Amino acid sequence: MNRAFSPFVKSLFVALLAVSSAASAVDAKPAVAKADPAKGATLYADGDAARGLPACVSCHGAAGNSTIAANPKLAGQHEAYIYKQLVNFTAPERNQAIMTTYSKMLTDEEKKNIAAYLSAQVAKPGAAKNKDTVEIGKKIYRAGIVEKNVPACASCHGAAGSGLPSQYPRLAGQHQDYTAAQLTTFRTGVRYNNAAMTTIAKRMSDDEMKAVADYIAGMK
Repeated sequence: MNRAFSPFVKSLFVALLAVSSAASAVDAKPAVAKADPAKGATLYADGDAARGLPACVSCHGAAGNSTIAANPKLAGQHEAYIYKQLVNFTAPERNQAIMTTYSKMLTDEEKKNIAAYLSAQVAKPGAAKNKDTVEIGKKIYRAGIVEKNVPACASCHGAAGSGLPSQYPRLAGQHQDYTAAQLTTFRTGVRYNNAAMTTIAKRMSDDEMKAVADYIAGMK
């Protein structure tokens, strides 16, 4: 009996050895480093003078709460979304003179660290400014523009403007000027890192963009 089963036993031993080796190889892989928000906070606040990298805070404000209407508020933005945008800035689909230059100076790890830091910050609320168009903006955000086949912003960005990690950003409280400017860059093709937004923006007028951007600024 031993002779009859020896080939089988040998094959089984070889198979088990192969599985064991494969498992060891998996275990031997280096662990993926987690983002370090503390390092992100330092880089955000101080930059890196040795590399000529300015502090992010100079444009995006303390803790990501920009006070400059043309620069986005980043506090509380989704970590995966911020990281994706920093990567996109280094590619043609989102070329912007300042951010493209600085994003290319950041390592992948630094991008992740900054994203982790900003996502943990508390966003300060904004406010709508144009009472004459806020209801139009509200309608566009909640119901879209049916006759132009523009879907409700809420269908992707959420009823409260909280967004969806990596795909759709948090919008609530964002500066009017910044939101309207991004809709314009999607429409003109200057920014094309989201096909859906490019299609939607091309169907909207300047007034519609401004109205919905103003409503978004007042969302809490």
